[in-house]
Amino acid sequence: MQENINHNEIIKVLLEKLRTYYVFPDMAKKICTALQQHLYDGEYDDIADGKFLAYALTTHMQEICQDEHLWVEWHKEALPDDDEALRFNKEWVEQQQLQAQKNNYGFQKVERMAGNVGYVDIRYLHRPEWGGDIAVSAMNLLSNTDVLIFDLRNCPGGYPGMVDLINSYLLGGEPTHLNSIYWRDDDATKQYWTLPYVPGKKLDDKALFILISKQTFSGGEGFAYDMQARKRAIIIGEKTDGGAHPGASYRLHSHFEVFLPIGCPTHPITGSNWEGVGVTPDVLTEADQALMVAYKMALETIIKTLGIPKSGPMRLLLAEARVAYKELGGE
Repeated sequence: MQENINHNEIIKVLLEKLRTYYVFPDMAKKICTALQQHLYDGEYDDIADGKFLAYALTTHMQEICQDEHLWVEWHKEALPDDDEALRFNKEWVEQQQLQAQKNNYGFQKVERMAGNVGYVDIRYLHRPEWGGDIAVSAMNLLSNTDVLIFDLRNCPGGYPGMVDLINSYLLGGEPTHLNSIYWRDDDATKQYWTLPYVPGKKLDDKALFILISKQTFSGGEGFAYDMQARKRAIIIGEKTDGGAHPGASYRLHSHFEVFLPIGCPTHPITGSNWEGVGVTPDVLTEADQALMVAYKMALETIIKTLGIPKSGPMRLLLAEARVAYKELGGE
């Protein structure tokens, strides 16, 4: 552990942040009581490694609330000296945005697969004000495909605004109420809706398959949860853990960050959310098999829809789809 860091100081600030910002005040009190007891019992006294202290604090908090969005992390580099949420700190935001940019704002891959199946691999749902143009480009690249596969198997979360933007392509008609989130820091509930206009064609007439895994979390789960609740997509893969509470990062000490859940969503259809229960796929399969399963189902959809095509381009597409289907073991 860094010199001049003491456990009392770190835990004191952690307790303050929990009491002030954690979305459930009553639960925050229970967590604080437990942490104070661990401190009183001397359980942190011999911990001299920053990473291990962060792990211990995370474990002790999650023992009380089982909220996987609640954690402490040790950083080798010093954090900005700021008492407010780090998302308001210019230095922190610039670093986060640079990292997002180098990861193409979460859009790992977009392609047309044989048979005219559109595929997009999303690794994070970044702020639309950062990656909105990339999302629009991805959606437009998919606009001439016939069936869609959205791969969220490696998506650990993101921002509601990006979900709003993408879903604006996937849902037709008038603006749709997607979610309501109560934010404790503002003591207000905000509704999230699809947008009345998006650049390019909408994708609401295309069959949709969504891939998830045990690594899909938070906003990634929320995306699949919403599409499943609306019966808009077939979900394929592994059951997720269930982390629904959005949060924010705060500085505890020069090298310690705490991520605190500060919001609680309520879905307009289910009246609930996916916290602790996760998303159960419509088709359960191992994560590494999910794309093959979805692709095969997508090709079956295309072949059935085409029937006996009369035009040359459609006959060529049918032949292409049949070859791809046969390569996957289809008849």
